[in-house]
Amino acid sequence: MPDLKRTPLYNLHVAAGAKMVPFAGYEMPVQYGLGVMKEHLWTRQHAGLFDVSHMGQIWVEGPDPGAALERLVPQSVIDLKDGRQRYGFLTNDAAGIIDDLMIIRVDYSRLHLVVNAAKKDEVLAHLREGMPECHVESFNASVHYALLALQGPQAEHALAQVIPGVRDMGFMEYRIFETDFGRVDTTRSGYTGEDGFELSLGADQAEVFAKALLAMDEVELIGLGARDSLRLEAGLCLYGNDIDTTTTPVEAALEWAMQKIRRTGGERAGGFPGSERILNQLDNGAPRRRVGLLPEGRAPMRAGTELFAGDGHVGTVTSGAYGPSLEAPMSMGYVATEHAQTGTPLEGEVRGKRMPVTVVDLPFRPSNYKR
Repeated sequence: MPDLKRTPLYNLHVAAGAKMVPFAGYEMPVQYGLGVMKEHLWTRQHAGLFDVSHMGQIWVEGPDPGAALERLVPQSVIDLKDGRQRYGFLTNDAAGIIDDLMIIRVDYSRLHLVVNAAKKDEVLAHLREGMPECHVESFNASVHYALLALQGPQAEHALAQVIPGVRDMGFMEYRIFETDFGRVDTTRSGYTGEDGFELSLGADQAEVFAKALLAMDEVELIGLGARDSLRLEAGLCLYGNDIDTTTTPVEAALEWAMQKIRRTGGERAGGFPGSERILNQLDNGAPRRRVGLLPEGRAPMRAGTELFAGDGHVGTVTSGAYGPSLEAPMSMGYVATEHAQTGTPLEGEVRGKRMPVTVVDLPFRPSNYKR
């Protein structure tokens, strides 16, 4: 695969028998010997180790980086306490989503951002232009870092054998640990709907660190295939599929990530790109809505499936797969708001035939984050 980058764990993936595929400019493992379904179920029952080193890690440093970033996002960053992280998104002047990201407050003068792989160069340039008083630098510009994620109900037990202090971490907390593998910047959240940790460390220690975790019976390597079905069961968006510059945060059902202080009537309402449209939709509703969808039968309705109510076209599927934990197909997509109520029966056009599908609440299964 010419012109593709490799993560620090590339050799480990190959040695483990991974099927490597192009993804966001990298050679990435889509699955290992277990196969996608068993990898998915392993993560739900034990602990899955994911290589997410392709994602962008960005440092922001300045006299008040929280205030600077609030000019670009509709989240409250000024009030984010040291050692905490928050989900957010960068918006454009049309109220579309440039990228979604994790915002980590290291201390008053420093933020650590984790952005999507395919958007990291664009986001880096966007941040530098929009936050000129801050120093904005990609981790890869100085020392190359790896990023791993350990997810599942046994993740804490496994990771604590290597980093005992993680037992005391709460959900959405950030800590720095000095370990036998060097400094490990650690957060506790999870893109799978399970309790889990995200671990940033030097590339030169990534493989030996991963092998230390994989030596434990409860830990297995998990590829992109299971990562996608896990996040879909958790009702979480994939940038480029479920959200992009054509979708607003309210259409995407992400208003939960916009704090009251940034909304109409709040002390720091507006002031971010697209705020007029976003605040109007928060107050008055949006014309369409991201919803969960459960097709009848066993065949998934995948991205691009058109949705109908009677003879009228009402929406489109943006993600769809078989849910191993559900033992049923699942999809999410956008439908006109008048058809977005839970329980609404619709039809999806699959290979020229209309098949029944029902609007359901997200997530498809309860999340198991540590609270």
